[in-house]
Amino acid sequence: MKKIKINNQITVGQNEKLLFILGPCQIESLEHCRKLATDIKKITDKYSKDINVVFKSSFDKANRTKLDSKRGVGFKKGLEILSIIKEESGLPIITDIHTEDQILEIAKVADIIQIPAFLCRQTDLLVAAGKSGKIINLKKGQFLHPEDLKHSAAKVSSTGNENILLCERGSMFGYRQLIVDFRSFSMLKEIGYPVIYDVTHSVQSMGSNNGTTGGCSEYIPQLTNAALAYGVDGIFLEVHDDPKNAPSDGANMLNINNLENLILNSIKIRNLNLQ
Repeated sequence: MKKIKINNQITVGQNEKLLFILGPCQIESLEHCRKLATDIKKITDKYSKDINVVFKSSFDKANRTKLDSKRGVGFKKGLEILSIIKEESGLPIITDIHTEDQILEIAKVADIIQIPAFLCRQTDLLVAAGKSGKIINLKKGQFLHPEDLKHSAAKVSSTGNENILLCERGSMFGYRQLIVDFRSFSMLKEIGYPVIYDVTHSVQSMGSNNGTTGGCSEYIPQLTNAALAYGVDGIFLEVHDDPKNAPSDGANMLNINNLENLILNSIKIRNLNLQ
């Protein structure tokens, strides 16, 4: 399996440190991002021997259920905030894109460009992202067989860019519900790139009669442990200081007060796999 280097410092892949991608679902303000980045650093720096960390947040949640749902601070302001967080915290940055014309500006700030699950087959977007030369975190669509993500990865790698992460985020199980087929992690590993597990969005309940997405954050620890037992290379986990009042995905996010305990358990399982 290929190993991916972030900033020539962090290596992601088999037998490497466990990668954590952490941060709030959407950028709410500079102050809020700064607080969470500071708290994340305070918690994770104690475990730097075992884990690496990337800061995540979205400037625009473009696929909200309802037209009037909060989407974030927008493209320009969002990138300004992420740039400040990157400089102040020293953490690498990941954020998602939605259109090709965003890529050049995002590539100036982000170390990893994320392809949203619903866009994982968009050929022009994938090729343009690949041409940026950045690491591409390719989320598997809820509707996609794990083996078929190889075709999306091939669109990125056709540009000569092999810096690809494959991200599992659950599969559709009837209407609104998602399940995680843990065989997926083995299938994704066969494609040949490091595998990330997005536990946050796999506990999501997609939409409802009132247009508000729900979720079951209480299952985050168990699903994280199970994915680590299967040998994933990284955990994508949205965290928040007040999930109940978050503008998006509050029902799926982990309260940051519970992050340290989850990391400790994750390290134990990861170390067992490395023995």
